[in-house]
Amino acid sequence: MGGSILVENIVKTFKGNVQAVKGISLEVGDGEFFAFLGPNGAGKSTTVQLLTTLLKPTSGRLEVAGIDVNKEPEKVRLQIGVALQETGIDPDLKGIELLEFQARLFGFSKKAARKRAEELLELVGLTEDADRLSGKYSGGMRRRLDLAMTLVHQPKILFLDEPTTGLDPANRKQIWKEIKRLNKEEGTTIFLTTQYLEEADQLADRISIINKGEIVATGTPQELKRTLGFDAIVLDFDSEAKSTQAHELIQTMNLNAEKLKNEVTIYAENGTAIISDIIRQLDEHHLQPERLNVQPPSLDDVFIQVTKEQKKEASSNG
Repeated sequence: MGGSILVENIVKTFKGNVQAVKGISLEVGDGEFFAFLGPNGAGKSTTVQLLTTLLKPTSGRLEVAGIDVNKEPEKVRLQIGVALQETGIDPDLKGIELLEFQARLFGFSKKAARKRAEELLELVGLTEDADRLSGKYSGGMRRRLDLAMTLVHQPKILFLDEPTTGLDPANRKQIWKEIKRLNKEEGTTIFLTTQYLEEADQLADRISIINKGEIVATGTPQELKRTLGFDAIVLDFDSEAKSTQAHELIQTMNLNAEKLKNEVTIYAENGTAIISDIIRQLDEHHLQPERLNVQPPSLDDVFIQVTKEQKKEASSNG
C-alpha cells in the first residue's frame, strides 16, 4: 500500500444544515509533503477528521493509502499517524511509558515496545527526559512526544493538524526539522494543516487553500505566488493612525491595498513604476512612511487575495 490520498467531491453537513465542506476534491501523491491552509472555520480540521476516520462524510469518496475510508476505516488507521491540535497525553505517565503503551496497542511485544520507545525518544530529542512525568514537560516537549507517539507503528501517511501552534520559534523549527526528515529520508507522506504560512512555504511540495468549505487555490508555493502577477509595496508607518490615513488615501488612487497595524501593503503590476506617485501623494498629506520596500508577493499575499476574492464573489452572488 502506498501513501497516497484521494478526495473526490466530499461534502460534510452538520446539524442545522451547516455545510463545513462543500464538494472538495484533491489528490496527494505517495511521499508528497502537502499543506492545507485556510482561515479559522474554513473546513481544514473537518477535512482532516474525515480523512482520519474520525468523521463520516455526508457524500463523496475518500481513499487513504489505497483504502476506502468509509468501507474499511480500521485498515486506514493502521496506515496513518495523526497528531491533532490538542495532544492526548496522560500527564501522570512518564514519556517512555506512554510510548511503550502505544506500541503495545499496536501489537508490539514488551521487549520490542521498549526498544521502539527508546528509538523514538532519541528521534525527537527527549532521551534525557524519558523518565519524567509528561505532565511536567514544556509545551514544545509535549508536541515532540505527541509526534513520537504518532510514529510508533511507522505510518505511511502522517496527518498533522496545526502541530506547532503556540510553540516558540525554536521549538517550532525543531518540529519542522523532524517532519521534513520523515518526509525526505523515510518517504512518509505528510498532510499538514497550519496557520503559519511561512511553515507551508518552507516545507510543502504543494499547497491547497480552503475557504468557507471550498478549495480556492492549489499549486506549489512558487506557482501560487506567480499567479498574483504583481509586486507588493510595503509601507511601514510609525503609528496605526498614520497607516489608516495612508490606506484610505491609497484607496482613492484606485490601488489594491491591505492594512495590518502600522503597515500598508499595495499590490500592483510593476510596483516600482508607481512608487513616485504614491510617495508624492503621501507627502502632500504629511504621511511619510518610516520604511518602504518593494518585494515579490509572499504566500501571505496569495492567502489574503484568494480568500478576499472568494468573499467578494459570495457577497456579489448574494
